[in-house]
Amino acid sequence: MADIYRKSGFDFSNTVRNNYLGAKGVRLPKATSTGTTIVGCLFKDGVVLGADTRATEGEIVADKNCEKIHYITEAIRCCGAGTAADTEFTTALISSNMELHALSTGRKPRVVTAMTMLKQMLFRYQGHVGAALVLGGVDTTGPQLFTIHPHGSTDKLPYVTMGSGSLAAMAVFESSWKANMDREEAIALVAAAISAGILNDLGSGSNVDVCVITKDKTDMLRNYLMPNERDPKERSYVFERGTTAIKKETIRKFEVTDEVITGISGGDAMDTS
Repeated sequence: MADIYRKSGFDFSNTVRNNYLGAKGVRLPKATSTGTTIVGCLFKDGVVLGADTRATEGEIVADKNCEKIHYITEAIRCCGAGTAADTEFTTALISSNMELHALSTGRKPRVVTAMTMLKQMLFRYQGHVGAALVLGGVDTTGPQLFTIHPHGSTDKLPYVTMGSGSLAAMAVFESSWKANMDREEAIALVAAAISAGILNDLGSGSNVDVCVITKDKTDMLRNYLMPNERDPKERSYVFERGTTAIKKETIRKFEVTDEVITGISGGDAMDTS
């Protein structure tokens, strides 16, 4: 048992203890979750990815404007749903491995390579790493779009949704997606799908982020839509002086004097021997 604490990687040695404490009624700390609606769809020139920006911690909105579209390579991005820390660090690790792979082979990395790295890592931890991912990008074989589930299973489809708001987003895709859309149509469809998740799912909210990937460039459209902007208050709550009555007033006068002590006489001399 002692050697498990020296192994690299994730450590699940406290899982049994935590389950026991939870069964006894002890409230365990909650991980920050991204709740989330994330989507992606193919269009004639590339891939469009989208995500909302709300991160939750139980019933509390922990972050109103977090970024869920993560960098993998110049032409590959990955949207993350689930536990925020797991999605952040999993995509950062694979991004680093993809850069090393590109330097080793001397070629631009392919989207399927990133997908394989992600699914193998998630399968290794049997779902304990709570990362549900939408991976999209453009490589030498054309635009590619995948979903990766926390247990390591994958799908390759022309349009995908993940997260707690995925059903509302999928309803928009099923009714409006068509093959060979142009850029503006694809962006509008993705924005509508994320907006459906924001409006119909309590775990999703705030703003709409969109990322457009083509063979020439990647455009990150941060806060592309902001449907939940707070309106200015109708009334001013600054009260005029004198609104609250003063019942009693007391003035105290203090005299401040400066006294300088230059030395202290008496006492034992310090032993310097």
